[in-house]
Amino acid sequence: MTLRDVRPDPAPAATATPTPAPTRWHYRRSLASRLILLTTIAVGLAVAFVAFGAFWTAKMQMQSTLDESLLDRAHKAALAGVQLNTRVPSWMLGAADVRIIYITSERSWRSPDQGPTLRLGESELAVARGDSEESARTIIAADGQHYRVVAVQAPVEGQALVLAQSLEPQRTTLAKLGGVMLLFGLAGVIGAGAAGWAVARNGLRPVRRLTRSVEEIARTEDLRPLPVEGDDEIARLATAFNHMLAALAASRDRQRRLVADAGHELRTPLTSLRTNLDLLAQAGADLPDQARAELLDDVRAQIGELTTLIGDLVELARDEPLAAVVGTVDLEDVVDRALARVRRRAPRVEFEATTEPWWLTGDAAALERAVTNLLDNAAKWSPEGGTITVTLARGVLTVDDQGPGISEEDLPHVFERFWRSRESRAMPGSGLGLAIVARVVERHAGTVTAGHSPGGGARLTVTMPGRATEPAE
Repeated sequence: MTLRDVRPDPAPAATATPTPAPTRWHYRRSLASRLILLTTIAVGLAVAFVAFGAFWTAKMQMQSTLDESLLDRAHKAALAGVQLNTRVPSWMLGAADVRIIYITSERSWRSPDQGPTLRLGESELAVARGDSEESARTIIAADGQHYRVVAVQAPVEGQALVLAQSLEPQRTTLAKLGGVMLLFGLAGVIGAGAAGWAVARNGLRPVRRLTRSVEEIARTEDLRPLPVEGDDEIARLATAFNHMLAALAASRDRQRRLVADAGHELRTPLTSLRTNLDLLAQAGADLPDQARAELLDDVRAQIGELTTLIGDLVELARDEPLAAVVGTVDLEDVVDRALARVRRRAPRVEFEATTEPWWLTGDAAALERAVTNLLDNAAKWSPEGGTITVTLARGVLTVDDQGPGISEEDLPHVFERFWRSRESRAMPGSGLGLAIVARVVERHAGTVTAGHSPGGGARLTVTMPGRATEPAE
């Protein structure tokens, strides 16, 4: 009888399918549902890996045990002198489900047991020829059943003893084991989903409470701090919200103070304008030319004061950071331009300036306005014929006047919005000039202080970061 070596058919080539573009559907899901889904997937994968590992280990262990048993029986039968022509029933080998097959190197074989035809191949012939001491493999019989086949060398040269045992009992056991593992795996996944739901419900309760509090704040605009419990991530988030609420409350308070102070400051020039205009309208042509000219000059001065006040308010109302149009600025040039402007409109005082180059990065227009406000303030307080000393050395700008100076009780309030000392309330101005100076200097990472000049007047000092040499491009 001719032996045939059965070889498996080649596996069909896998068809490449285009991978769909990833979508962001999970971002439209709630955090609780994502947590439940991720927990279920993680536990499901863990259960699948454990079940697969256990199943594969059990299968390999059963197969290894079966191979050892069959090889041991085959070797003992071969040593006992089982020959090719001896009809030895399989029960003599210790198992009724074992088939005995004798094979020679000339590809002839016979079996004393009845059963389906087994397709022996090159592995068993190699043992019969003496090329291999033993072999073990799984084959499929003609009836479709799986058999584990081992072959060992017989005492007679050119012969091999083959034992074959059906794998159907083992396959049935593995199928039951797989079914049990599948059921337990499904139960584990369901339990993981339930655990994820419980974790999401309990773990996200502080988040839901925080969300309701924030929604209540957005509805009522009540910026009181939120209660903080514990020191975990939720507590840190609540603390961050409290910092944000404090910043919002401070901004709202500044806005309210600005509106209230602006209304108070605008009331005086507007009332004076309305009075003068009413007087002009009522008097008509009967008003003398000199009185008309004086009223018109007063109106022009009040309009100018109102225009300045509105410009200062707009400048202070801006909360955005330093303008994007910045560049390298020589503070000496800024001081020189500001001095030229103030000298033209304050001819009654003298200016002595000593400056040196100081380069920094900033907004030249804003810096010039701040320096101009400093010089205007000094000119306003200096007596006629007085001298204002301006010094710029190593980034420190000092402006000294010969006015009455600043009292100790007024020093902490010099740079506040709309603040005016008792002596200055009868003088023109809005009380915003030095506040604008402080705002500009702060935006350029500098400092401004007020103090007493050695000559008895006021000294305002601005310190700006920078360098004495022009930076390379």
